Amino acid sequence: MLGLAFMAWLTVVICYGGNWLIGQCMCERPIVVGLVAGILMGDIPMGCIVGASLEAIFMGAVNIGGAISAEPVTATALAVAFTAAGVEQNAAITVAVPVGVVTAFLSVFMNNIVCTLFGPNFDRMAQAGHERGLAVQHYVLWFIKYAVFALIAFFGVYLGAEPVSAIVNQIPTNLMNGLNAVGSLLPAVGMALLLQMLWSAQLAVYFFLGFILNIYLGLPMIAIAGIGVIFAAIQAFRDKELFDMEHKGIATAASGDAATSEEEDFFA
Repeated sequence: MLGLAFMAWLTVVICYGGNWLIGQCMCERPIVVGLVAGILMGDIPMGCIVGASLEAIFMGAVNIGGAISAEPVTATALAVAFTAAGVEQNAAITVAVPVGVVTAFLSVFMNNIVCTLFGPNFDRMAQAGHERGLAVQHYVLWFIKYAVFALIAFFGVYLGAEPVSAIVNQIPTNLMNGLNAVGSLLPAVGMALLLQMLWSAQLAVYFFLGFILNIYLGLPMIAIAGIGVIFAAIQAFRDKELFDMEHKGIATAASGDAATSEEEDFFA
């Protein structure tokens, strides 16, 4: 269990810390975290499945500025580790969702501590032009911050995997079926949160088209995604054509006004 806990810790450091070390490269998304955790824990298909399930749940969770609505990295690492430890997959995903919400508050708390304690020192180094000191402090504090934050995943797996597995094994079949049903519904909740932000009368027709293609025509999601890319390309070409026509019309009108002005000056 110690090795599994260490891999969960390393997953959080790589994905959550790496996401802010080299710019927001989206490696904190559950689908990427699940792949990394699966590689480190020796079960890539399981990691991808858990990551994709949690991606559908947290897809509508958007972090804006310093406000963090959910922290999916720790949740995904714990879900993959619990599943690797023998916990039912849907039960592990159900347990991981509230973890992502709670760790979001812990992340904001740690950010405030780091900014309060070390912010003035960064300002002094910047004013003094001490670039090397700034770089050293940046990378050292980066490692310390995310190494400490990743201890949540480490102790969550090291101390919690066996108790969670024992509790799940004691759950009656009917209640476990209910947990599995809830776990299956959570991706739909995530998609609903995303649609709440994106829904519009102009886009609604595409959602209904995708629903019909999947439910009634039986097309796989990959094929529907390919059709979506084709529609997006068609719309992009159409918008570009309208944009070019509009600017061409503006240019023509401007040249016409200039010619009229020259004629008026000539006959004045």
